[in-house]
Amino acid sequence: MKEQCEVTIVHEEIANKVKKRMINEDKIIDLAELFKVFGDSTRMKIICALLQEELCVCDLAYVIDSTVSAVSHQLRILKQSKLVKYRKVGKTVYYSLDDNHVYEIFKKGCEHIEEM
Repeated sequence: MKEQCEVTIVHEEIANKVKKRMINEDKIIDLAELFKVFGDSTRMKIICALLQEELCVCDLAYVIDSTVSAVSHQLRILKQSKLVKYRKVGKTVYYSLDDNHVYEIFKKGCEHIEEM
């Protein structure tokens, strides 16, 4: 069975209604960039760890079995994407999730893969 139409017909009324409701191109690009950040398993491990507890880079490296350098690099990406935030206590920097949206995105992703 083919998974595409066998005829070329645009259902203009429906298509135009959908086209008007589409978000603008800049938001689409930003959304795609956000989901790219979620496309790395090291970053997913970091987010999973930070869902449970605020941690410093050394703790994160230990928890996800990685190097401090690799974790620092991934945290930089997560900070730029506003997915994690940090606070400094003396010479130690602690990382946590930026807000509840990160948890919700992660949770929905987990729910989706568990349905498969």
